[in-house]
Amino acid sequence: MTTETGTRRYILWILLALTVVLADQATKWAIVKWIPYLGSVELNGFMNLTHQRNFGAAWSLLADAGGWQRWFFIVLATGVSAMIVVWLWRIRDGRYLVLAVGLALVLGGAVGNLVDRVRLGYVTDFIQVWFGSWPFPSFNVADSAITIGAVLLIIDSLFISGRESASETKAAKEASRD
Repeated sequence: MTTETGTRRYILWILLALTVVLADQATKWAIVKWIPYLGSVELNGFMNLTHQRNFGAAWSLLADAGGWQRWFFIVLATGVSAMIVVWLWRIRDGRYLVLAVGLALVLGGAVGNLVDRVRLGYVTDFIQVWFGSWPFPSFNVADSAITIGAVLLIIDSLFISGRESASETKAAKEASRD
């Protein structure tokens, strides 16, 4: 692999992350513009568009913590995002497609929600799914990207990267015998 090819791959992963950020921010802008705060628009029997504010993390974790959590989540998201940017650079050789896509999605989602926290002090959530009479906690495009990215990271760690390392080790041992 050439350095140029690796750099192109890295740029593609960063562009995927930026696409998630743009889609997340565009959908949040539309929700804030067209649905009043705490308003709701039914899409079908199990899904609504709603306008909610989440001052905490997933499932409103720490939402009532008094304000310090905003800065904690800003620092956390910034640190994790920086680590992912470095990680993507290190795996730019292209052997880790599932890992790279998963990381790019998590990065885009983290930055999408980070923009809200810095700008507004909370995250705008708007997708509400109902299971009978029970509403699943509302979420947004960034949350969806983080979830899909996390699933890809788990798939990679369980079924792909570990096997690549084992087969590379086996191939290296066989090559040293020859």
